[in-house]
Amino acid sequence: MARYVPLYRRRRRGATDYRARRKAISSKGTLLAVRVSGKNVTAQFLRPTITGDLVLSSAHSRILRKLGWKGSLKSLPACYLLGLWAGGKAKREGIESAIVYNGPAPFVKGSRISAFVKGVIDAGVQIPFSEEALPSEERLTGSSIVSYAAELAKQDRAAYERRFSALIKLGFKPEDYAENYEQTKGAIIGVSK
Repeated sequence: MARYVPLYRRRRRGATDYRARRKAISSKGTLLAVRVSGKNVTAQFLRPTITGDLVLSSAHSRILRKLGWKGSLKSLPACYLLGLWAGGKAKREGIESAIVYNGPAPFVKGSRISAFVKGVIDAGVQIPFSEEALPSEERLTGSSIVSYAAELAKQDRAAYERRFSALIKLGFKPEDYAENYEQTKGAIIGVSK
């Protein structure tokens, strides 16, 4: 006779991958959870305990506005810059290493999460991570966005204005991504010292 075994509610909803979580917890290290929403990016350095996870350090992409970032808060360059800032903050709070744990969220090569992790690694936090998964320097600096925006503006001005309408409304031209990236990175490195 077959026996019915119910799945945990969080497993049914796709919120928790219990195998990955068990491996991460058994490592007894600090976990790094990165979440990308429709407008922002958040990250937390966590220490798992039996009663729940303790947040050791956290970061939200809104901090980039205070540091001079004018572009999208969820773009690939913004994720790298936020990772650089979050890694510096974590180092100042005594976090030397972490393991990326994103639960059941798929991990894609060259994604925004890998850009965030690259920023954390560049800030000095040790994270086991494959170099192949990290995005190219052109994508991190926003140069690819600049060339795409310039090409789109030449071909179809209406499509350009539609695609970048939120940035244009804020008074920021997408062609300035790379320059704004360098300024914000300089501000973050200045804060970290």
